[in-house]
Amino acid sequence: MEFNKILVPVTGTTADDEVIKLACQLAKKSKAKIWTVYVLTVKRTLPLDVEITPDVKKAEEVLDHITIVAEDEGYEVETDLLQAREAGPTIVDEAVEREADLILMGVVYKRIFGQFSLGSVVPYVLQNAPCEVILYHQYTP
Repeated sequence: MEFNKILVPVTGTTADDEVIKLACQLAKKSKAKIWTVYVLTVKRTLPLDVEITPDVKKAEEVLDHITIVAEDEGYEVETDLLQAREAGPTIVDEAVEREADLILMGVVYKRIFGQFSLGSVVPYVLQNAPCEVILYHQYTP
């Protein structure tokens, strides 16, 4: 399979490095464009454009790190920091706007009430994505 436009949402988890490496491998064959986005969720009690300095700093550090990982793979990525109420719809909107043909997401193992959980973002993206979605589940023994 060849992809021309790949959207990679990152969150600062340990899976981000592997996801961006995989995106670079998939992109090299067709010289695809890779966009990496960090969605900073803003509580409804705050204005959407509020400056949340510690969170913005963390997001920028994550995006800077992802850029370095991609450069180590011999690939250049474009990064974006987005502020929104919810991550899922924002990721889907970005995929539509950028006409992505793949969303590549990292998933870390989470347990909620003893059950494996994908949270709310991944199911939303899977249900509403305008393109193919690949989930990378990082195995940690």
